Amino acid sequence: MVDGLIGIKVGMTQVQDAEGIVTPVTVIRTGPCVVVQRKTEPQDGYAAVQLGLVEARAARRAAQCKPLAGHFKKAGVPPTRKLSEFQMLEGTEVKVGDHVRVENVFQIQDKVDVTGISKGKGYAGVVKRHHFGGGAATHGSMFHRAPGSIGGSSYPSRVFKGMKAAGRMGGEKVTVKNLRVMSVHPEENLLLISGCIPGCNGSYVTVRKIIR
Repeated sequence: MVDGLIGIKVGMTQVQDAEGIVTPVTVIRTGPCVVVQRKTEPQDGYAAVQLGLVEARAARRAAQCKPLAGHFKKAGVPPTRKLSEFQMLEGTEVKVGDHVRVENVFQIQDKVDVTGISKGKGYAGVVKRHHFGGGAATHGSMFHRAPGSIGGSSYPSRVFKGMKAAGRMGGEKVTVKNLRVMSVHPEENLLLISGCIPGCNGSYVTVRKIIR
């Protein structure tokens, strides 16, 4: 089978075990996913599968895009909004058009990595964006939340690339690692994972098994 699936973040809740320990969890509607394409070593240089997330609503934009429409037509599957590639696990085999469900990939106590797009925070200063400490707040100080020096004036007479400064915060691809699968609900395609994951409710995420 494959090493992961595409999902949609539903929200957060908490679960309680037999010993009374409460664990915050994130609920992800994971799959079902359809195999859209098989990547092979002779043809593509690596082995993988391209999965598409099956949703109740139709993917109209994907159907209107001619290259994507031809891609789905060649596979013989309905268009999907979200596509992602996953590795094939050894000793397994899937074909184009097969459906992969959450119970086929994940089990309770599995360790997973979750990747998503973080929430956009808009324009932010260095204190909020990079956790700068700021200056003194008393004794007549006029340096509170400013970034401070960003380089020498005489040499190098420019600002180096990558200098931490104010700017747009969030909206980036983020991966949270080593999360634990707390529960699997095959009838509703739900996966309960310990802790929090990036993105707002309703956003797409990819859940992969830890291979390390």
